[in-house]
Amino acid sequence: MTKLRHQPRTAYEAPLRETLVECPQPRGTEVLVRTTHCGVCHSDLHIRDGYFILGEGKKLDVRSGRALPFTLGHEIAGVVEETGPAAEGVTRGASVAVYPWIGCGACAACGRQEENICAAPRHVGINVDGGFATHVIVAHPRYLLGHALVRPAFAATLMCSGLTAYAALKRLAAAAQLGPILLVGMGGVGMMGLALARKLFGQAPLVVDVDAIKRTAALAAGAAHAFDPNDPGARKALLANTNGGVYGACDFVGSDRSLAFATGALAKGGKVVVTGLFGGSFSIPVAMFGLKAITIEGIQTGTLAEAREVLDIARERELAFPPISERPLSDAQAALEDLKAGRVVGRIVLTA
Repeated sequence: MTKLRHQPRTAYEAPLRETLVECPQPRGTEVLVRTTHCGVCHSDLHIRDGYFILGEGKKLDVRSGRALPFTLGHEIAGVVEETGPAAEGVTRGASVAVYPWIGCGACAACGRQEENICAAPRHVGINVDGGFATHVIVAHPRYLLGHALVRPAFAATLMCSGLTAYAALKRLAAAAQLGPILLVGMGGVGMMGLALARKLFGQAPLVVDVDAIKRTAALAAGAAHAFDPNDPGARKALLANTNGGVYGACDFVGSDRSLAFATGALAKGGKVVVTGLFGGSFSIPVAMFGLKAITIEGIQTGTLAEAREVLDIARERELAFPPISERPLSDAQAALEDLKAGRVVGRIVLTA
């Protein structure tokens, strides 16, 4: 029987440890995918540690319902190796990207085809074992997306960072007609958002990041201007540059400081879409919602249909991919530490 080599978390807030186990066999509609590439996402840090930071010393505990050892990794591309007896429409040997945001199929969100916000999710690498392994089980062939003409490392990252950025930007399409949008945070999702915004809206966005190296990378990738939020004059300069503020902003960080900067940069009638999960608490005078007619919306990745759409954009519009550093699967723990320390520009993708 095929052996599965993986990098599971055996305890919360503990290093990953390489393990060799029997490879699972697909049942029913399941498909066994041999992982070739898996992106390393900031969410992996939260799941590894078992909590999200809520601010004011509070944490959201997310350890329940996940037996250890558990395998992280949800940005997956690979090759179909085996299929269950009821799996139809999939061919062994096919190169695929895995849509990981799989739902229960029974709740209201799943009924709306919004499995990404399912009430009882089976998200790969979040709720069920993921792609920091040589193989992964996928519940049904419909979650396997062909990525012809898109290199597998890039296709893998599109399943989370690309999908999340795309879903956020779709919600700012009307705002983008009024002027450049603002992207806060130039990590993996932010750099993907920069590439997508230039293709979708036909104009270069403004960007914000605390890291000078990431600001430089964003400018090299086509950002119109890059601001340092730690500069006391940054907000004033941005407002001057935009004649009073932006109408659309994406907060790819999701901290109290990043959201404060994003909302402070809005013109009247502006909107912020929050995707980041860095953590913290945020407050704003309630009257400002009415006085400035602003909107703050949160999203959690995107739908299966949107995953297909972003792959089509990458394929048909020759989307420029952000910096991608490929490392062997055995470097999973080091990759997580580099990400936590802020040493990553673009995305790390593990290769099995």
